[in-house]
Amino acid sequence: MKEKMIHFIKQETVLVVAVLLAALSALFVIPSKEYLSYIDWRVLGILLSLMIIMSGLKKTGLFDTIGSSLLEKTKNTRQLALMLVFLCFFLSMLITNDVALFTFVPFAMIILKKCRQEKLLIPVLVLQTIAANLGSMLTPIGNPQNLYLYNLSGMGMGEFISTMLPYTLVSGALLFAAVFICCKKEPITEVLPEPERGQDERQPVSETEKIRNAVKNVVYLTLFVLSLFVVVRVISFEIVLLLVLLIAFYMDRKVLKQVDYYLLLTFVAFFIFTGNMGNITIIRDTLQQLVTGRELGIGIIASQAISNVPAALLLSGFTTNYRSLLIGVNIGGLGTLIASMVSFIFYNLFANEYNDRKGSYFSWFTVANVIFLIILVLLAKLL
Repeated sequence: MKEKMIHFIKQETVLVVAVLLAALSALFVIPSKEYLSYIDWRVLGILLSLMIIMSGLKKTGLFDTIGSSLLEKTKNTRQLALMLVFLCFFLSMLITNDVALFTFVPFAMIILKKCRQEKLLIPVLVLQTIAANLGSMLTPIGNPQNLYLYNLSGMGMGEFISTMLPYTLVSGALLFAAVFICCKKEPITEVLPEPERGQDERQPVSETEKIRNAVKNVVYLTLFVLSLFVVVRVISFEIVLLLVLLIAFYMDRKVLKQVDYYLLLTFVAFFIFTGNMGNITIIRDTLQQLVTGRELGIGIIASQAISNVPAALLLSGFTTNYRSLLIGVNIGGLGTLIASMVSFIFYNLFANEYNDRKGSYFSWFTVANVIFLIILVLLAKLL
């Protein structure tokens, strides 16, 4: 029991901290019905819908098929690295940064082993992680903090994208340059894996299963389009969430078990904590004075210590300059290993697989992240 508890705390550190903070704040603000008003139910509903849809699409093998089809066109190691990195960069804009990484990092590991290019493993995986974090900042559905701040700020889609576009373009250029610097142009002598991967086990599937997956893809993609209409405030989130839950339960209920419900609970705990802090006058006034006018810098600094999703949830309660905070917490996903929880998760996965190389990975990760962070901070100052 003790070992399970320790393992859970290590795996869900942010959730544990959020719950402890919420519980501590409840000592100063007595729990009441007002707690329910703290919670942004719309954000939670959209987030749950998207997580279910993306779990379904990942399970059908759609992303693997797309990746395999694109990678078949690569002729050398540099093209291969570019493809693996920019798959994460562009698809994270639509399927979120964590889904992009959970799909294409294991995929990259298999591809590089097959091509006997494991020397590229660390630079490619580090750049994939950076690419997913930076590509996802362009759209409201790219990551949880974007979805939350987009909903809270009342921004239009055009305004949101135009705000983050300069940083995304520069990030793309930096990633392109980094691949050219880190990956030499060498011919690929091994045959790439076959694109038949409809299952998590990456085994070939029958014709019947292919047809079944194709139908599921059409359904999930239709639900995804409906979710986008919810994001741009055309359709009520309750309708689409109910539709997603019913269809997923009927069509493939296993997908419902793959959703990160702990992330939703983390949001709820932080909503309660920030709501309570806002009701304690001295703390509210102090934090408002600290954050106001410094949203960009505070967002970056706070992300380094508690990661960018909690930073966005915490700081948003003490400012109305959501645009600067949005930029700060997205850029703040670079830097330390815990600046983005996705980065931390994949470091642990790499360390479990390649324990003897985790030090090298950490060095590559830190150097690359600091360089990207400095350049994007300078860009933010100029803009």
